[in-house]
Amino acid sequence: MDNSEKEYETDGSGGLSHIDAGGKARMVSVGHKPPMRRTAVAEGRIAMAPATIDRIRANEMKKGDVIAAANIAGVCGGKETSRLIPLCHNILIDQITLDFEIESDGIRVRSTAACIGQTGIEMEALTSVSVALLTLYDMCKAVDKAMEIESVRLISKTKEIING
Repeated sequence: MDNSEKEYETDGSGGLSHIDAGGKARMVSVGHKPPMRRTAVAEGRIAMAPATIDRIRANEMKKGDVIAAANIAGVCGGKETSRLIPLCHNILIDQITLDFEIESDGIRVRSTAACIGQTGIEMEALTSVSVALLTLYDMCKAVDKAMEIESVRLISKTKEIING
């Protein structure tokens, strides 16, 4: 067994990769892993009153263009993931895109994040969606006190070997 395999063997912590034998949190090493093309898609939703949706569609919110602000915030949030989540690796992100689907009683946000790296990018996709949803909440809180952020989840993640 080489050193890279030892890192993941059971060490008395119940096999948790981010806990050492003494029960302390640690950042795992990914240096031994080959770089791969990685993508992740995350989604979440914010429930809103139909009147709030109407104001967003008409661009009548006092703070400005709600969707544009949430889009920029989501990209920025995804880029800051390793600063927000203590044991996440700082990775070089190739792309983060957000899609907003305005529904009659809410807005669904989907983030797709991509990188070439040694560890996954799902936390960046999840953070991106979360920050976009929080921004929507902030932009609309003056007119809708009953909004609820719901169903933030990872939809998919992929990795593929880089050829060439």
